[in-house]
Amino acid sequence: MENLIRLLEVHGPLTGKEIHEKTAITIFDLWEECNQCADIILSTIGTRYLRLDKHVEGFARLSPSIIREFYNYTVVSLKEQSEEAHAKADHIHQSIKKISKNKFEVAKDIMEKIIASQQDSQSIQEKTCFIISGDVAYDMAHLEPRPEFSTGKMVKGSDLDIVIIYKDLSEEIIKDIDSTIYEWKFYLLKHPSYKEEIDYVIKDLSVVERQLAFEGFESMIAAKVLEEGKFLCGNHALFAEVKNRVADRGIPEKLAVLKERACIDRENARKRLLAYRDSINDKEMKQLFYTTDEREEFF
Repeated sequence: MENLIRLLEVHGPLTGKEIHEKTAITIFDLWEECNQCADIILSTIGTRYLRLDKHVEGFARLSPSIIREFYNYTVVSLKEQSEEAHAKADHIHQSIKKISKNKFEVAKDIMEKIIASQQDSQSIQEKTCFIISGDVAYDMAHLEPRPEFSTGKMVKGSDLDIVIIYKDLSEEIIKDIDSTIYEWKFYLLKHPSYKEEIDYVIKDLSVVERQLAFEGFESMIAAKVLEEGKFLCGNHALFAEVKNRVADRGIPEKLAVLKERACIDRENARKRLLAYRDSINDKEMKQLFYTTDEREEFF
């Protein structure tokens, strides 16, 4: 711990990632030391939000994971560095919001271009709504390089999770929209100026209504995505209708219960890991601590 304190004295407040890059300490040991040292203050930035994970009992966990939160969203400082730590935390928070805004604007621009490129663009504009969810919707997007699931190509952090909802459109039109988005997906993956990943699903309003039953993992995921989602483009009245149906089915309240459970599980896991370091080998603890594949599935 003395080496860690000296590091902070020399460099001032640092994120978990910055400390990890300057030391040879394993990430778990570093997290443990920072949480157990009485002279160190940890300042967490941003929002903890609910993520549904089929590998966790009850499906509910918090995102970012414990280690992702420490690595990217925590400022580590000494008690006497509170003013510097506050300034650094604010700077990082503004950076995260800017990243999220930029990704939102990229998604909006691409989806508007997709609508405009279709043969019957006016009908699509009137009968669809494009929604973005995930990290971007919570202003928690990041740029940490990671491999895209299907191709292995490296992308810039958080993906663009997009849901397209439609009513009264022909199967042919939907196929054309799907094909165009698919083409853009690989263009954005390969283009060096983007290196963005689009993850998307297209579904009829009647499918949305069935999924709001909130029964089973797939239905729960679909309902959560719609509850958290933000409007990108298309028909705002259709978006409002979707949000009204989400509210009428009590989805926000159901998700709030799951989030409360996830918060309790997160705190219990943190305490257990600090009290019994060997518990990191437990499957459940490992799932809550480490950053796993957090790619959301759409249904």
